[in-house]
Amino acid sequence: MKATYRTFFGLQKEPFGSDLPLEDILLTTELAEVNQRVDYTLRIGAVGVLTGEIGSGKSTALRYAAGKLHPAEYLSLYLTATTGSILELYRQILTELGIEKTSASKAILTGLIRQAVVELVEAKKMKVALVIDEASLLRLEVFAELHTLCQFDKDSKPYLPLILAGQASLIDKLSYRSSAPLASRVVCRAHLQGLDKDGMQQYLLHHLKLAGVKKSLFDETALTAIHQGSGGLLRKANHLARGALIAAAAEKCQTVGAEHVRIAATEVF
Repeated sequence: MKATYRTFFGLQKEPFGSDLPLEDILLTTELAEVNQRVDYTLRIGAVGVLTGEIGSGKSTALRYAAGKLHPAEYLSLYLTATTGSILELYRQILTELGIEKTSASKAILTGLIRQAVVELVEAKKMKVALVIDEASLLRLEVFAELHTLCQFDKDSKPYLPLILAGQASLIDKLSYRSSAPLASRVVCRAHLQGLDKDGMQQYLLHHLKLAGVKKSLFDETALTAIHQGSGGLLRKANHLARGALIAAAAEKCQTVGAEHVRIAATEVF
C-alpha cells in the first residue's frame, strides 16, 4: 500500500515519518523557543519543564534540543520515564552513564550516579544534562528524590541540570508540597500548543519537500480538514495526511481533498 501511494505521487520516501534526522526537523517558532529555554536551563544548571498534549511534538523538541548540544562538551542522559520506582529510574541513569549495577540500595545507586557526574564534570571537563521524557508518569516520591540527586555541595555546584517533559499533569505533580524543593529550581517552562492553520500548511509542505515533492498535494479543504481533525497536533496530522494520500492514490486523484482526509480519519483515533 505504501509503495503504491508513494509511486503514484512521486514520493521518494515516506513523507510523514516520525524519526526524522535532526537536520530535517522543521524549526517552528515554538521549537526555537523550547531550544532557547533548554539552552538557558542547562547553562545555569537548573530545572526546565516542557509540557504539551500527546502528539504535540514534545519528544521531537527534546530530541532537537539535545541534538544541538555539542557531544565534545555535553553528555546528554536521555530517559523515557515509567511508573516504576526511584530505583528503576536510577538504574536507567546508570545505564546511560555506561554503568551496569543491579543493587537494590538507593544509597549505593545514588552514590554511583553522583560519583560518575562529578568525575565527568571535574576530571573530564564535560557538562552533563539529565533529560526525562514522559515525566508526568513519574511517581510523586520520585520528584523529591530527583532534587536530592541533582543537588551538589548544597546546590552550589550546578553539575546536573534537569529537563522534564510530559503532559499537563506534570505541572500538577510539581505543585505538590513534596515536590516543592525540585519545583523551586525550575527557571523555565514551555507549553507546546497545536499548530495554527498557516503553521500546518508549512508543516505539510516541508514534509512533502523532504520526500521530493515541491508542491502541495493537499487542496484547501484537505488542509482545513487535517488541521481541524488533528487539532494542530503533529502526530495525528501525520496519520491523517498519510492516510489521505493513500485514499487519494486509491482513487487515482492527483490532489487530496477533504473527503480523502475523512476516509483517513475513520482509521485513526
